[in-house]
Amino acid sequence: MKRRNFVKSAAATGIGLLLLPGFAGNSQSAGSKLNIALIGAYGRGNSFWEILKTENVVALCDVHADNMALAAKEFPNAKRYTDWRKCLDQKDIEAVIIATPDHHHAFIAIWAMNRGLHVFCEKPLGECVYEAREVRKTYLANSHKLATQHGTQRHANENFDRVEELIRDGAIGELQIVQAFGNRTHNSTGYLPAAGPAPDTIDWEQWIGPVQMHPYNPAYFVGKPGMNCLQWNMYHDFGSWQVGDMGSHTMDLAWNAIDAGIPTSIEVTGDPYNNEVCPSDLHAIFAMPANKWRGEFQLEWFQGTLRPESPHKAIDISQIGHGVLFRGTKGVLLADFGSRMLIPVSKSGDMTYYDSPSAKRIAPAHGDFVQQWLTACKGDLKTSCDFDYAGRMIETLMLGLVAHRAGKKLEYDSVAGRVTNDSAANDYLTKEYRNGWVLNG
Repeated sequence: MKRRNFVKSAAATGIGLLLLPGFAGNSQSAGSKLNIALIGAYGRGNSFWEILKTENVVALCDVHADNMALAAKEFPNAKRYTDWRKCLDQKDIEAVIIATPDHHHAFIAIWAMNRGLHVFCEKPLGECVYEAREVRKTYLANSHKLATQHGTQRHANENFDRVEELIRDGAIGELQIVQAFGNRTHNSTGYLPAAGPAPDTIDWEQWIGPVQMHPYNPAYFVGKPGMNCLQWNMYHDFGSWQVGDMGSHTMDLAWNAIDAGIPTSIEVTGDPYNNEVCPSDLHAIFAMPANKWRGEFQLEWFQGTLRPESPHKAIDISQIGHGVLFRGTKGVLLADFGSRMLIPVSKSGDMTYYDSPSAKRIAPAHGDFVQQWLTACKGDLKTSCDFDYAGRMIETLMLGLVAHRAGKKLEYDSVAGRVTNDSAANDYLTKEYRNGWVLNG
């Protein structure tokens, strides 16, 4: 197989953008400091503290007063907010990092971009198909002047690029099936019960934000910093469980290699639908359209206790927590975040069909993932996980939850963003928001 030249693009979407080297969408020089707002100042937010000390943190936003106090010790000159909408009105902010609970992500990202701000948003970019599409749409309208990065930090692992090079250069022959999987489970059956009023240190109204009101329960906050999402992201209004959590990371390992557009059909099996919590076990099958360098193929997502079939009896898939199987006409590639295993399946197994990449073809190291975004804000705006790339991936994953709720195979028009064979399923593409909360504000 001849090696293909390629450009990572908005495949099969009809939307494209070329940024020439040296182009800058703003006047920020590479040596100057950005004025940054950290929204979600502790928990996941504290993972940014050290690198942000190289910039100017001018605003902090958090609904938890105790957490705000910890962040304020690190950035004593930053103004403080509990309502991110008021925070975004601060005139000297140039860039925003979003490390809030998932149900705020799309809202803050869109509002920030509408105000001309660069955005780093922790995963997932949105919590439903509509949110993912709106974030991507807003970014594409502003991509000539804004740098964005989706918080799939594992993307900087060199293994992601080595996997991509093997797949693109034909190490497994023609791509046929891609199977991403993750092993986290939960046993929740419904929202937590009321447990009295929230303490004065927590602004529960702002924590709930745009979704439907639910009573306060302290168990939503008992997780460790950086892992507190596992206390609330299984509930539909607050998250999407592993579809949006580790699914974002694991699917990114596949997405980096397959240069994908949006699926044309989705079929799902798993736990019975529950209108309060996301399924623990889920298996989604997406029919993915062809592009310039490969044909149509089947993309799958497994979570919970479900796993793809092992490519060889000597390999125990259950020992891999999160990984991807790439199945082709001449071989199989099994990868996790840091390693990969190539298994030829042709009769000869001699690999003569495979032209290994030259040194020029090997992608250079990414460096620090957050620093890549900070540098892009001051220069060419180019990042490896911008909101076009991430928007397509999250839209795809969220379509899995739509098909799960519909309970049938769905046909999807990616241009219109509509299900074509079940009009009722189109109601599942979005969420119901509380009065006064606007997604595109």
